[in-house]
Amino acid sequence: MSLVSYMEDNAGNLLFLAEQHIELVLISVAFSAVIGIGLALLTQSAPGVRQALLSLTGSLLTIPSFALFALMIPVLGLGVAPTVAALTVYGIFPILRNTVTGIEEVDPAVVEAARGLGMGSGQRMRTVVLPLAWPVILNGIRTATIMLVATAAIGAIVRGPGLGQLIFRGLERIGGANALEEALSGVIGVVLVALVLDLLFIVIAKITALRGLNV
Repeated sequence: MSLVSYMEDNAGNLLFLAEQHIELVLISVAFSAVIGIGLALLTQSAPGVRQALLSLTGSLLTIPSFALFALMIPVLGLGVAPTVAALTVYGIFPILRNTVTGIEEVDPAVVEAARGLGMGSGQRMRTVVLPLAWPVILNGIRTATIMLVATAAIGAIVRGPGLGQLIFRGLERIGGANALEEALSGVIGVVLVALVLDLLFIVIAKITALRGLNV
């Protein structure tokens, strides 16, 4: 059976796993964004702590994904929980880094002007700094998302959902009937999911720019 024929015959299952994959990545990125942006804001007045967090979260990216997923098993067992936890860990650094960069690149004169208008620190951050920093922050979220699309496939080793199931199942049966087609369909699915999510962020960037959340 050819790859195209295999994908046509299994289109329903491929679509179901692709939907799982997208949900898994978006949930993980949401957690990463809350943590990453939150840490950047909380350490606004503590540059030393912020730099330490950047170093720590950057170092976590060097942990091999197989090892990190495996380390989650004793704590969270198998399935969705360890997969989301591992992906969240990987997604924090690019979001934290871009949030810090975006905030630091805001023109101090604009912030001082807002202060002169009587805005408090919280109001300045909410209405001036974050909107101006948003394009850079969004790019960090976009980077994290695309990175996690590929990493999420490895979550199949802890029985995580998504297209990784096809890849690992096909590789386990390599040499058997349709094993190569199964693995390749999973790989192609991951690539397509990455393209779809990347296009989604392009649309979000344009919409937020039109609403005035751009520089």
